[in-house]
Amino acid sequence: MMPQDDIYNEPPSYSLDTLSQLGPLQALAGVWEGDQGLDIKPKADGPRRQAFHERISLQAIDPQTNGPQLLYGLRYHTHITKPGQIKTYHEQVGYWLWDPLRSIVLHTLSIPRGVTLMAGGEVDPEARRFELRARAGDPCYGICSNPFLERAFRTVEFRIEVTIHDDGRWSYEEDTVLAIAGQNELFHHVDGNTLRRLATATANPLARMQEQP
Repeated sequence: MMPQDDIYNEPPSYSLDTLSQLGPLQALAGVWEGDQGLDIKPKADGPRRQAFHERISLQAIDPQTNGPQLLYGLRYHTHITKPGQIKTYHEQVGYWLWDPLRSIVLHTLSIPRGVTLMAGGEVDPEARRFELRARAGDPCYGICSNPFLERAFRTVEFRIEVTIHDDGRWSYEEDTVLAIAGQNELFHHVDGNTLRRLATATANPLARMQEQP
């Protein structure tokens, strides 16, 4: 282990094969689809329930280093539609990252409504269920919204719980806590889905290079 005050030197060695080093995220790698999605969202007349269909691709990236910190990760893209429709209902991009030295999972999220955040938490490498959180104002696991949303639908907290099932599927439940203009109580914008694998993940570029004859 490197000294705590060494913030520049990279680890002396690490695996080039990301898919074998993802800890609790290993089961999420691949292309997935789910048609059991349910979104509970705010409307002027009260909460509204909306079913949705989801497709998400999580692909391996090369190992990343911040000086001595080593991260293995998956880049993801989520596309969601209402049943029977083509129009995008929700789109999201970001990364799932695993810090094996500190046993930390990071989840970054960015959506084209002008919201971005990073959630995180300590997770056992063998965990089959884990939870990550972000809070407004947190210097590490924080939330940033565009000026309109900050005024009208300010996200004050975000929680995601992931469950990996024995049959190879995985599920998530999200709770996006909103402070809505004109309302005294916080609103819990909840959504979740269960996903089945359509395709395995592609090896990261460095790993593919090693496989070449």
